[in-house]
Amino acid sequence: MDTPARTGYRWPAEWEPHAATWLAWPHNPNTWPGTFDRIPPIFARLVRRFAQFEPVRLLAAEGPIAHAARRLVGPISGVEWYDIPTNDAWCRDHGPMFLKGDPGHAVPAALVDWGYNAWGGKYPPFDDDDRVPSRIAERLGTRVFRPEMVLEGGAVDGNGNGTVLTTRSCLLHPGRNPAMTESEIEERLRAFACARHVVWLSGGDFAGDDTDGHVDQLARFVGERTIVVASCGKDDENHATLARLAAELRAARDANGRVFDIVPLPIPQPRFHDGRRLPAGYCNFAIVNGGVLVPEFDDRADARAAGILADLFPDRRVIGFPCLDLVWGLGALHCLSQQQPA
Repeated sequence: MDTPARTGYRWPAEWEPHAATWLAWPHNPNTWPGTFDRIPPIFARLVRRFAQFEPVRLLAAEGPIAHAARRLVGPISGVEWYDIPTNDAWCRDHGPMFLKGDPGHAVPAALVDWGYNAWGGKYPPFDDDDRVPSRIAERLGTRVFRPEMVLEGGAVDGNGNGTVLTTRSCLLHPGRNPAMTESEIEERLRAFACARHVVWLSGGDFAGDDTDGHVDQLARFVGERTIVVASCGKDDENHATLARLAAELRAARDANGRVFDIVPLPIPQPRFHDGRRLPAGYCNFAIVNGGVLVPEFDDRADARAAGILADLFPDRRVIGFPCLDLVWGLGALHCLSQQQPA
């Protein structure tokens, strides 16, 4: 069977040049119970912010959803509209994984259509979301690979050179691939995410999180050997999980056997909505051409986190985007977006 790894493909790092960012228009009021009316205007501002840096490809099914989206986004350049239905807005998780071919061997671009079941079947229906990658491939005329394995995009992070981060708490969760072992899952990551080495982190509970430990809430590559890791004080309920995660990263190696440079990235003070703690953290930043969009939570750590990321991305504009309302949906900027490499 042809796989991306056998056919000359590579999963690029997020900081490599983008052709576009994909977003999906929010229309499910159950995702932001009691506050949904505030979300579409915020999302429209987010679309315009992304479009300042690179083209935006926006999923919005024709009819009332696309009509509302076009009215709020307005007639700006750089936004391409796709009549593709969705169940929810979390394009990182249900969208495709875009791969680059080897230009020296005339290998065209491709995408991976991982299975999607709304974080272990937590939020049905998810049939339209599961079809998003195939429908995008049809529109773009792109080659598509199907691993026959459930994987959300936020569950993995890559450095563009064959090293992939993920967590056991997520990928080994019985709601996703109950018949698969760790070694079988790793084999799929090697074959379809073009991993030469998989760094398995324990993951675990991150207060407020409902993804069973997506790595994009916990640790992210910001360079081939540099990783930011969420961190907090001992008085925070997340301390044990995040301290263990940092220790695992310090003991890990990349695909070439080299140690990582680990940079702590603070999380904000606990933020709550209706008595529930929100999964607020700055690891959910989104990298764009020439910039980095960083969540803001009306917290004193907002500026510290932005400053750390500015030091790590000296050639990019680091811009905050208010996410207190968005994160009531249990995700933020990275969860909502999916990059397509140039």
